[in-house]
Amino acid sequence: MARILITDTIAIDEDELSESFVLASGPGGQNVNKVSSAVQLRFDVAHSPSLPDAVRARLIPLCGQRLTKDGIVIIVARAHRTQERNRAEAREKLIELIARAATPLVPRRPTKPTKASKRRRLEAKTARAKIKRTRGKVRDE
Repeated sequence: MARILITDTIAIDEDELSESFVLASGPGGQNVNKVSSAVQLRFDVAHSPSLPDAVRARLIPLCGQRLTKDGIVIIVARAHRTQERNRAEAREKLIELIARAATPLVPRRPTKPTKASKRRRLEAKTARAKIKRTRGKVRDE
């Protein structure tokens, strides 16, 4: 049973992945009509024993439209003409997605604007107001 290494602490079994090959669309001549070279890679995010809960929680929103209601992520690769290259690309996409979810977000520290930035903002507002004040109707004297 082979394992795919994502990070130092996360690795998933190849048994958790399922692949199906479908006809690809786009250019390629007769090859497109005859060979099922596009890959649909499926990985059950919701029930995978390899993923820690924190990574799973961050991964689900990252998947977006690729995630089904059952918690299965479907990654499609069809850029290349061969199954092998499409299969490798689909796995790379999955690894990159899980690796992004594995790095926790750094919490935002709220900051206050500096005195100089406040002064610049107010000066810009007064300059703009002055320009707008001069746009009034022309009065005859």
